[in-house]
Amino acid sequence: MTTTILALDLGTTTGWALRASDGSITSGSECFRPQRFEGGGMRYLRFKRWLTELKAVAGGIDSLHFEEVRRHVSTDAAHAYGGFLATLTAWCEHHQIPYQGVPVGTIKKYATGKGNAGKDEMIASVRKRGHAPSDDNEADALALLHWAIHTCNDGQEV
Repeated sequence: MTTTILALDLGTTTGWALRASDGSITSGSECFRPQRFEGGGMRYLRFKRWLTELKAVAGGIDSLHFEEVRRHVSTDAAHAYGGFLATLTAWCEHHQIPYQGVPVGTIKKYATGKGNAGKDEMIASVRKRGHAPSDDNEADALALLHWAIHTCNDGQEV
């Protein structure tokens, strides 16, 4: 049986890619934009609930990898990322799921051969692997998933 791996591109629009225990890959992007009349922490509670639902649908998660961002375009983006990261790592600890941050440049270099690849290059690289990402967030998560499969796990590249 293959290990179940979840890869995340954290942000207000979170890209995700999941390799299930049967080897199939599903992916998408989920929006956690603050909603009208909701407190500042609600987006993180919705994110946590979504993670729990994804874990249940997958029948468990053996490992989780996320894109580790060191530089942000704005203070708001940095604060949002920090909130998602704190929620994610606490959730993983609670569910005893091993997790690892992977630098952006490492993912881009693996996917395209260039550590500074742009969004279009990342989308093109996962399309070459047979995926049809709806946006760059989903493409980044798919690239990270393939990196994780190749680098850290059982090597059963799809």
